[in-house]
This record gives sequence, structure tokens and C-alpha cells, in this order.
Amino acid sequence: MPLYADIIVNISVSSLDRTFQYLVPEEMADTIRPGSRVDIPFGTRTVSGYVVSLGDTPLLEPVKIKSILGYAPKGVTLEDRAMALAAWMRERYGCTMNQALATVLPAKKAVRKGRAKLPAPAWEGLEMLPPAPLNEAQTRAAQGIEAELAGQNRPVLLHGITGSGKTEVYMAVMEKVMAAGKQVILLIPEISLTYQNVRRFYQRFGDRIGLIHSRQSQGEKYETVEKARKGELSLVIGPRSALFTPFPDLGLIVIDEEHDDSYFSETSPRYHSVEVAEKLAQLCGAGLILGSATPSLDSYYKTQSGAYRLEKLEARAVENSTLPRVEVVDLRREMKEGNKSIFSRSLKSKMEERLAKKEQIILFLNRRGFAGFVSCRSCGKPLICPHCDVSLTLHRGAQLKCHYCGYQIPAPQTCPSCGSPYIAAFGTGTQKVEGLIEKTFPGAKVLRMDADTTKGKEGHSRILSAFARGGADILLGTQMIVKGHDFPKVSLVGILAADISLYREDYRAAEQTFELLTQAAGRAGRAGLPGEVVIQTYQPDHYAVEAAARQDYENFYREEIVRRQLLHYPPSGGMLEVLVSGLEEAENTALAESLAEDIRRRYGPDGADVIGPAPHFRGKVQDVYRQVLLIKHPDRTLLLQIAARLREEGNIRVQSDLH
Repeated sequence: MPLYADIIVNISVSSLDRTFQYLVPEEMADTIRPGSRVDIPFGTRTVSGYVVSLGDTPLLEPVKIKSILGYAPKGVTLEDRAMALAAWMRERYGCTMNQALATVLPAKKAVRKGRAKLPAPAWEGLEMLPPAPLNEAQTRAAQGIEAELAGQNRPVLLHGITGSGKTEVYMAVMEKVMAAGKQVILLIPEISLTYQNVRRFYQRFGDRIGLIHSRQSQGEKYETVEKARKGELSLVIGPRSALFTPFPDLGLIVIDEEHDDSYFSETSPRYHSVEVAEKLAQLCGAGLILGSATPSLDSYYKTQSGAYRLEKLEARAVENSTLPRVEVVDLRREMKEGNKSIFSRSLKSKMEERLAKKEQIILFLNRRGFAGFVSCRSCGKPLICPHCDVSLTLHRGAQLKCHYCGYQIPAPQTCPSCGSPYIAAFGTGTQKVEGLIEKTFPGAKVLRMDADTTKGKEGHSRILSAFARGGADILLGTQMIVKGHDFPKVSLVGILAADISLYREDYRAAEQTFELLTQAAGRAGRAGLPGEVVIQTYQPDHYAVEAAARQDYENFYREEIVRRQLLHYPPSGGMLEVLVSGLEEAENTALAESLAEDIRRRYGPDGADVIGPAPHFRGKVQDVYRQVLLIKHPDRTLLLQIAARLREEGNIRVQSDLH
């Protein structure tokens, strides 16, 4: 059967934002693949192009389809690699080629002549340290990763509990890759990109390091990118944008805290850094390491199928350091027994003890998903959609809506489960909690870390460094304080309203709650000092809360994957999210409903399950109305075909994300 390739022409004519179909010669059928660089006849010329996809269905009469001439003889250049990656992203994420190229190609703005010289790197002057010896578990993990890099070269998931020393393993593997003359990209969440967290890399690798982050000027980013392009750097550290650093001989990509949501782009192309890193590693023949104490279900699922290799670190690296002792406090009981304070009696007592001992405390206010959900303070139960198992969201007019299927009810005045009048939208801000701390613990020094206090170029580093130096007794903050920070004097972590994130209108709510609670608990007792954690919750029996209290990822995974399989949610199947937007609310709603009916008619017989349309949780943004459709099917290939068909509808403004 003839094989056909969809090809996009090279960068010199990238304004042609479409693919052209060519016949694959028989002698190339076994070796050609997406990303291959080939020569093709184009008009009266021969040009190079990149294979985006392959198939057996001709779009024209076969006799009219020209044939690929052969593989392009020129060696792969940085521009070739960028083009191939952009073409893949265009197909995978449903964006234009120009959008993909704008993402993949690095900053182009040079430092203007006459401008003051950029400041010296933060690591300049730091004493270089010899590598610390790995313990037995770290040595096994590093050797396993190195064996994989030299063999099948599958992506490796390094699953290490909090404080197990994953960073030391990264550095050991990096050292060998760099010694072979290759370069390394290390991705970490933007919020973790602080001097405290990266100084170990500076002290190990010195001026071979470059740093990229969102608070740099374009000129600073350009200088780092140019040094990388010329081979003057061996390691670049940064958030997801650093993935596109144009290293000439990339040998390894490391993604720390691979579960973190910051690795998902919220603008087109709406890519997932882990997926793009896997594709980039394939194009370069590089290795890929994903590290986390709480791996995403997607990544762990792939280790079970053999697509990824799994390496584990099951004990803390510091001698005599153990996981903290965790106490779960039932806030329903606290309220019944007369305590309406945000601090449970146990947490208040433990905070008084730590303050007396001059030890440090972290208070984590779980605000993820708090806006708009409604729950009962007496029984702790939220109001849930009966069809989708996600939280209902409070809208204007006292209406509760499901953003997955459109189910809607009036907001009740009493709890449907227990009849209590203590039912309302939940939410307490960090500033209010700070005031309660100062009132309850007079004399305690508090540092608050949230969006308001971290404004400015060095906002995060300033607060974290002050706390690390002992400049405060209590660090209060939201998700940003639980991401990879290491404070030796912290012996107590209090998690306020731990279950708020369970109420998000998202099928991943339990996964994200487990991640947050486990990561927060892991900040206590990291340097031999005994640690304690108090988890305050209205749902102490929820499997995500119980598993986090035990730091038990395996049990959580088993519970959650069964739920995903029963409801046909990823990673056990694929889900396509389609965003339909328009300037007129009624017209946009009608369009979304028509689109849903068309998809049901075309693909329903193939087993595609269409949910919605329903209002997006941000139903109107900048005067544009938005509706969401969810399409579930076990075959992701079919969902990609549906996404491609939707993009061909020129009169429909749609944005599609495949999970």
C-alpha cells in the first residue's frame, strides 16, 4: 500500500503555513518518520522540507501527487531541529506554524550598543566544591539511568521521596554527559528558580552554567542563548522556555518536579513541556530524566507499560533524617467542639512549642481551586456534579454550574447532606491569615509569600533568603512555598484547609491535592531535626488526604487510576478539550451545541464520548464568550483527527488541547 507524507517546507518559506502531500518512495518506507528532513520538488525548484505526519490516504488523485526525491544530504543543523520540532508541535497542539516557530526559536533581541554591561552572574566568586559522594540508593539510581542512556534510551522517571537527594543524582549523570562534550538542559518550576536552589549547580559546574527566567530582560536572555549556541555553556537552567535553548550537541534534558502545572503552556501552542522534551530528546538522540516525589499519573502510568524506565529513592539522603510525623485534624470535630478558629487546637499547641524552641514553622494555605466552590463547614461535603464527579462552581445569580456537562442548580441555603446552615463559598486570603497569626502569636516574626509580596525581579528570592537566614519564625504562603525549598530549621508544617483543592472543577483534583499535601509535608525535618506536620481537613477519610499523610504514592496511584479507568479519563484514555469562543453569547452557545451534535453524529459510532458544551470556568474574557466541549476516546489518534478536522473549519474559532 502506498505511503504518503505530509511535509512542511523549510524555514526560508515558512509563511506557507500548511503541509503538502508527497508520495514516499518504496525504498524510504521503512526508515522515514515524522521529523525527517527530505528533498522535494516544489514548483520549479527542489527544496528541503520536514515530514509532519505519515498516512495511507491520498488527498488528491494519486497520479497527481509528486514523490519525495530523497533524504536531504546536509547534516542536521540547529535550524533543522527547530523546524522539525515546530512542525511536530503544530500538528500535536493545533497551532499555526508561525506560533510554533515563535515558541521554539529563541530570543532575538541583542543588548543595545552603549548599554551598561550586564551584571556578573550570581555564582561568580562562589567556591567550587568537589562532588559529594552518593549514598547506596543514589548510586544505584545513577547507574540505572546511565545504563538506560547507553541502551534503549527510554525516558527515565526518578521517583524519590522528599529529601531523598534527587538533585545529587541529576548532577552525577550531568557530569558524565558534560565530560563527553555534550550539553544539558535542566527545567525547574519558575517559582523554584531561586539562588538558594540553584547555587549547588553553580558550585559544581561554575561558569559553564547559564540561567533563563521570566524576570530577565530580553537582552539578558539573548546573551545566554548566544553563549549556548556557540557552545560556551554546558548547562542551562530555567522554566519551560529554557527547553528551547539552541545547544549544538544536546545530550540530556532533566525536568525536576515534573508533575508541576507550570510545565503546561496556557497560550497557543498549549504544549506540555514533558511531551515536547520527549520529542526533542528523540530528535537529538538525547536522554530525558523526569524527577518528582509525586510523579504525575501520566508519567507513572508509562513506567507501568514499559515506555519509561523507573528508578526509585525511598529514603531521605541526610543521615538520621526521616519523614515527618503527620497528624490529620478533622475540622468538623473542631467546629462541633466549639473551635471556630482557623488554627486547630493541636496546631496552635505545636506552634507555641516550636516558637519557644526557636525553631521555624511553615504554614501552607491551600488556595488552589478555592474560588467559587461551595461546601458545608459542619459535615465538610462539597456540592458535586452528579454526572461528572467534579465540584459545582458558584456563578452570579446564586447558580451552581458544572463546567464539564452544564448541569445547573440554584445554590441551596442549607446543606443537602446534613441540613446545616453553615454552607457557603469558601475562601480565606493570606493577608487575613497573617493578621490572625499576629493576634494569636504576638511577638512571632512572620513572612508572607504570595502574589502581592513577591512582585519585582527578586521578590521570591528576597523572602526565601530572609527565611533561610532565620529572619522570621513563620513563613506563610500558598503553593509557591512548597515547591522544592529546603529549610534545615523547619520542624513544623501546618496545612490549613488541606482539602480545598479537592473541590476544583477538574478530573485531576485528587491528584493535585495529593501532590500539594505531600510536597508541603516534605518541607519538615529535612536536616536531621525531627519534623511534624498537621493537616487540617474537612475530609480526613478521603483517599488523597490519607495517602498524603502516609506519604504513600503507590496506594494513591492504585486508587486514582481505577477511578480514571472507570470514568475514561486520562491517562487510561485520551480527552480532547475544545474551546469555542465568540463575541455574541447566544451565537457562540448555539455554535458550540451544533459542533457537539456534529461530533456525536460523526464519531459517536466509533465510541467517542462528547460531554457538554458548558460554560468555561472563565466564561467571558475581554468581551469574548467561551464554551467548552470535552471529547473522550481510548484512541488518542482518533482525537487528533477530530482536532485536525475542527481546525479546518474556517468559520469556527476553536482551540483544542489533547490530554
